[in-house]
Amino acid sequence: MGYAVQPFASAVMSQLRRGGQAKALGTLAVLEMDEPNRPPAAAIFHKRLVEGIEKRAADMGFTAARWIYGGTESLALKRLSQILHWRGIEGLLFLPIWSEPDFRDLDWTRFTAIYIDYLVRHPALHTVSTDHFRTMFVALEKARTLGYRKPGFAVVLRADARLHGRWTGAYLSYLHYFPEMKLVPPLLVDEINQASFLPWFREYNPDVVITHWLDAPSQMISEGAAIPRTHGYICLNVLPAPPGFSGFDLQPRLLGMRAVELVVSQLMHHDRGVPALPSNTLIPARWVDGATMAQRI
Repeated sequence: MGYAVQPFASAVMSQLRRGGQAKALGTLAVLEMDEPNRPPAAAIFHKRLVEGIEKRAADMGFTAARWIYGGTESLALKRLSQILHWRGIEGLLFLPIWSEPDFRDLDWTRFTAIYIDYLVRHPALHTVSTDHFRTMFVALEKARTLGYRKPGFAVVLRADARLHGRWTGAYLSYLHYFPEMKLVPPLLVDEINQASFLPWFREYNPDVVITHWLDAPSQMISEGAAIPRTHGYICLNVLPAPPGFSGFDLQPRLLGMRAVELVVSQLMHHDRGVPALPSNTLIPARWVDGATMAQRI
């Protein structure tokens, strides 16, 4: 029938059937940019991503080697490109970057890659990310079914901009379809702190606040809110949050695992270079019940 056996693909499938116990088929590079100004919670997220990467890489017959680049005391991308080539590493996994990602200094004729975040333009690569639009829809649906009617959304402007307004767009869209939910102007600021949050909360008095800011519940309580009896709180990322917060597990381990599956698939199909048609794989966040939301009477 003209079928040609692909040795690399056959080896990967054989490795999966054996449960990942045979000799490693190769190494995947996990690339993390040196960013001193990155939010502290990102370190926890990256740790979970790498756990997922290492687990799925081992399952599929690979090892994962972590490289730091882009800082004053770390490798420049051009130098890293040479080192990876000399070591025979072709599959790259980029951890999220807080600033605008730019990977053009790599020699893309030699590599295939996945960027683990929503968007990269320089160059445009395949990506894996949380479905942030869906996350906001689920948050608002939880609030509505529990009886909250005045949801407020507060986020750092830069974070929403990185997602091309996915959170804000979902918030406004949901309220359009459910007119019983009263619109509160979203709080979009350079930094969420007491000085920016309290005037907004006092003016609009949302009965539930959706945000990634972990100090919001204490600030709401300082203004007389009784959480969850009079007001609710939904955390957009419970990973760095204290126990008991209602909100979302962004499932970074699963994101890392899926990124490995995709980059290995690209290796199996001999896909190298910048893709002609970049794709975005979305992973839903998982709702976590907590003590900051309750059924309203």
